[in-house]
Amino acid sequence: MKSRSLPEEFRRKSAPGIDRMSEVDLVRHFTLLSRKNFGVDNGFYPLGSCTMKYNPKINEDMAALEGFTQLHPLESEGSVQGMLRLLHELESYLCSIFGFDAFCLSPLAGAHGELTALFVAKAYFESLGQTQRKKVIIPDSAHGTNPASCSIAGLEVVSVRSDADGGIDLADLEKLLDDNVAVLMLTNPNTLGLFDRNICNIAELLHFKGALFYMDGANANALLGKVRPSDLGFDMCHINLHKTFSTPHGGGGPGAGPIGVTKKLEPFLPGSRIVKQGDRFRMCPPGKRSIGSVSTFYGNVAVMIKAYSYIRGLGAKGLRQVSENAVLNANYIKERLKQHYYLPYERTCQHEFVISAKWQKEKYGVRALDIAKRLLDFGFHPPTIYFPLIVEEAMMIEPTETESKKTLDSFIDAMIKIAQECKDDPELVKTAPHTTLIGRLNEVKAAKDLDLCQK
Repeated sequence: MKSRSLPEEFRRKSAPGIDRMSEVDLVRHFTLLSRKNFGVDNGFYPLGSCTMKYNPKINEDMAALEGFTQLHPLESEGSVQGMLRLLHELESYLCSIFGFDAFCLSPLAGAHGELTALFVAKAYFESLGQTQRKKVIIPDSAHGTNPASCSIAGLEVVSVRSDADGGIDLADLEKLLDDNVAVLMLTNPNTLGLFDRNICNIAELLHFKGALFYMDGANANALLGKVRPSDLGFDMCHINLHKTFSTPHGGGGPGAGPIGVTKKLEPFLPGSRIVKQGDRFRMCPPGKRSIGSVSTFYGNVAVMIKAYSYIRGLGAKGLRQVSENAVLNANYIKERLKQHYYLPYERTCQHEFVISAKWQKEKYGVRALDIAKRLLDFGFHPPTIYFPLIVEEAMMIEPTETESKKTLDSFIDAMIKIAQECKDDPELVKTAPHTTLIGRLNEVKAAKDLDLCQK
């Protein structure tokens, strides 16, 4: 009997032209591909603003436990008490670490957390009858997701300049603040790897005007156990669990971007909330002022399990050491490289820093892209380049806390050698990489002329 699930016009009339191969050939094919790939398990990955730290395998094992993987989201509350307890405790841990009154775990990624927070802010101002607040102030050093989230939320983006110290220009900010401003979105430490010295003044200015202060928590790896965003005056914040708390960040997912808020914003949080009643846990439906659901069921729970395992494994003292080591590693590399590359901000950095190929470009015609490609020949993944946009020929380096001094020294030696090559043999750098399976690609053609056929 024919299936009625698919209309006749969509049914295949002939077998697909897919090659047939044995299991051993298939296994060898994908194993070979894996050896050609680069990952944090086989090399240093200093990709700035991405926190590509080593992922302890025990956290993967915890998320793979049958008691978690065999759960179905439609099971009754009574049969998923362990899962509800874990999620409830994770919320409590995040509140404790970052200082907020409530967290919502539903957002599926950092940018999704940004968007969710902006919807919460809109609902908050609508409840006050302040629907004219449509402006969101964003620093010129911000992640690109910040203005994108604002546009999707139907809000107006207003850019504020950075000052000579790498923080927000207070004079420019004061000019922009009026009764139409809803939120200021600030990454702190920012994408330059710098902690804004005027953070408390910024919070005071915003709150005086009735606006909300939002922290992009992408760089929270520098703050654990050291400072809580709420204590600095932030009203809301998103955290990338898949960066700060264990899960690998690369490959496009999975992610989780919980948002934390102060008490006045809690009624507007999305989705059902987990509450403890006696010794039982239950899901409470959204309140009347909630913005509604932003994800199916309860988000990417496997990522949350890994984050929970990471937090429990390290404890308060361990989390503090994570940030201290991340900051130490970044400053160590910065201090050793600043004689060889231009350093736009001579300050103690946090978990990452930005240097520039400005000297190499001006003297020898070598760009940041060339240096990044040459690093591949030394077995290192390149850092983030050409971001933030306010630094010419930027190279943003984030070593994370998990790398040894031996690894850091090897990376530093490679960067110093490349700086010397730029002087002695610039063509060697400009034509790199030389040792990889594939040479330098025409990136514009690759983006516009995709070839996804099986070879």
